[in-house]
Amino acid sequence: MKFIRKIGSDPVLLAILLLAAFLYGYGIWNDKYVNLYYTSAVGSMLQSWHNFFYASLDSAGSVTVDKPPVVFWIQTLFAWVLGLKGWSVILPQALAGVGSVLLIYLLVKPTFGKTAARIGALAMALTPVAAAVSRTNNIDAMLVFTLLLATWFLFRGTRSGKIGSLIAAFALIGVAFNEKMLQAYMVVPAFYLFYWLAYKINWKKKTGILAACTAVMLVISVSWAVIVDSIPASERPFIGSSTTNSVMKLAFGYNGVSRLTGDRGNGGAGGFPQGMNGEMPSWNGTVPGMNGGTGTGQDGTDGTSGASVNPNGNGTGAQGASPASGVQDGTSGASVNLNGNGAGTQGAGPAPGVQDGTSADDGRQGRGMAGQFPGNGTDDGGQRAFGQMGNDRGGMGGGGMFNTGTAGPLRLFQSELSGQASWLIPFILFGCIAIFANLRRRHFTQQHKEAIFWLAWLLPVAGFFSIAGFFHQYYLIMIGPPIAALAGAGYVKMRDLYRGHSGWLSWLLPAAVLATAAFQWYILHPYTATIGAGWSIGVLAAGIVLAAALAIPKIGGRPIARLVTAAGLLTLLIGPLYWSLTPIAYGLNSMTPAAGPDSREGMGGGMRDGMGMNAVAQAQGAPGGVAQDGAGTPDGANAQDGTGTPSGDVAGDSRSDGGQFGFDRNGGESVNESLVAYLKEHNTGEQYLFATMNYSTGGPYIIEGNKVVILNGFSGSDVVYTTDTLAALVKSGKVKYFYVSGGGMGGGREGNSSLTTWITENGTEIPASEWQGTGGTASGTLYEVTLN
Repeated sequence: MKFIRKIGSDPVLLAILLLAAFLYGYGIWNDKYVNLYYTSAVGSMLQSWHNFFYASLDSAGSVTVDKPPVVFWIQTLFAWVLGLKGWSVILPQALAGVGSVLLIYLLVKPTFGKTAARIGALAMALTPVAAAVSRTNNIDAMLVFTLLLATWFLFRGTRSGKIGSLIAAFALIGVAFNEKMLQAYMVVPAFYLFYWLAYKINWKKKTGILAACTAVMLVISVSWAVIVDSIPASERPFIGSSTTNSVMKLAFGYNGVSRLTGDRGNGGAGGFPQGMNGEMPSWNGTVPGMNGGTGTGQDGTDGTSGASVNPNGNGTGAQGASPASGVQDGTSGASVNLNGNGAGTQGAGPAPGVQDGTSADDGRQGRGMAGQFPGNGTDDGGQRAFGQMGNDRGGMGGGGMFNTGTAGPLRLFQSELSGQASWLIPFILFGCIAIFANLRRRHFTQQHKEAIFWLAWLLPVAGFFSIAGFFHQYYLIMIGPPIAALAGAGYVKMRDLYRGHSGWLSWLLPAAVLATAAFQWYILHPYTATIGAGWSIGVLAAGIVLAAALAIPKIGGRPIARLVTAAGLLTLLIGPLYWSLTPIAYGLNSMTPAAGPDSREGMGGGMRDGMGMNAVAQAQGAPGGVAQDGAGTPDGANAQDGTGTPSGDVAGDSRSDGGQFGFDRNGGESVNESLVAYLKEHNTGEQYLFATMNYSTGGPYIIEGNKVVILNGFSGSDVVYTTDTLAALVKSGKVKYFYVSGGGMGGGREGNSSLTTWITENGTEIPASEWQGTGGTASGTLYEVTLN
């Protein structure tokens, strides 16, 4: 109660916390599946203690998710109490985000004062990537909260000398390891350095306590991994994305060193099937058919016209291929060509609406015209390399599939990443000069020590993301806390130096306002076509005016000086506020969350009109989709019999546009209630309703409370089932129906061909008319497999 009263005594803090709650929580009830991969796991974890302990992806405990279980345990508890809904699995992260704002306040206030604490809390609340990721069930918001809580115990322990607080600090890093593995250890250098600088005992005792704290951290870190790896593989799920069925390999491989090296051979590429290492997947020469439609083969077989996805050259279809039904001559071999011109079969003309890769007239320049990937429908003749940005920032960004820029020392300042968390970096650079200006050998204060701690958190993390080969934009929430804390502390120090007329140091505040406003103009300006020029020009103009006002030696009295200094700071928070509101205003891709006007598109400005399947269809001249017999279907629907159905028949996340993809934007299909009714009616005692290849197909059914077997993990690289183990599963009487969907984002490329072949060879296809329902079209094929 005393703690609550203390917080309540600061109305400004309460207002900041309410702002954070709004940014992180408003509208989360509209997200149906969120990140389907993780929500599916929560659904399965609700079904048994076995699944709960392992964080199993499916009901049968076949395979785990590719992260440790602690955050999913918390999400499952929330879902158990509140019911499994999108908002109930988001809520823990939203609360963690608000908690992080509060912790910044509590960490900064004792040393730098209430004003610095308020500014730090506000800067944390307005960190755009924090707003984006806290609105999802991704792990990072909880990870940052855990690390900040560990920091609070560290600061408390060094002040009070209580060893218990120090052990708790390092124990919480161990807990954080079981949230996202090696990413949690990014702050360990800062903890070691601060402990050594701030804990006032002799070096021998200091070394012993640090060794004990480290031992506790390591034991807690590997505890779950050691337990799981010690259990025979036949008695537990396969460890997803590990390739070797080992948690330790997952921790130090896919979730460790591979993030630095960019080697994604260990598992799925963080939201997409394996093989998408900055390029489109090969699909073994085939573009998968959607909603049961047959794929489009490069040789023209089993497809509509031999169209292909060619990421590096001029796309051509099969030589001499004939046009698809409903497609004009000269388009039958049309391809989605990521670097060059869209071409038809040999001797054929370009696909309709595509002229040498030039931009379309439908207002989507830079976002990709119909039949092109984002970035090719630009006014540069379509010659921009795949992964480069379109002019209006709508297309897929640089740095390959995940829009993380080009590795180098200035990566965090590149347009792909700067809008996520870098807005105040120039400001804190000037602030650090102010903080350390009075540093002397005999004048080494607590302020200096804490500033060093935040820098020791920021610099290694920023350095990692500057050179890392494989990460997502939302990982940048890791640099949010040190930037926020240093912004608050730095502002107060620069303000005091400015008021004290301390020579050249008094110029730090005007210079910081001007430099940061200029940098924020750089962030905002590329989005002029989307948000208008007023934002970028307004921030820059205000920054220039206020910096000039601050530069006037005698501004006319202290009240005006206070007003101008406060206005200078608030001006620099306009851009972060706008970006933090974009997930609410523009929508959000919950699988790969990012802030900005393109936040809904995924992958930080991802593919706007579907990822290839529709682009291929439209390049071939179909009016939005490809049917199995080659006829065009309206509104992006793909029907097995070639008849079109409206895209609205495919339900998805209520905020995520399922659109032409046939999936919701976060990776899942909708539940076919007629299919569920059929399977329940014909169930003869089997434990599982059906089995399917990937989580994007099976996940929604698990979330709705059905028991479903998922045969692949996140990607097709994990051998979860073989034909022998699958046959044993059928013979055991646990499952007899197999639902083979036409594709899916994530979960194994529909995927393990040997399993698919085994199912089709040993199963009997159930006519779609018996289970698809009235007025609908089949979105997959249902097989019944019975073995003697």
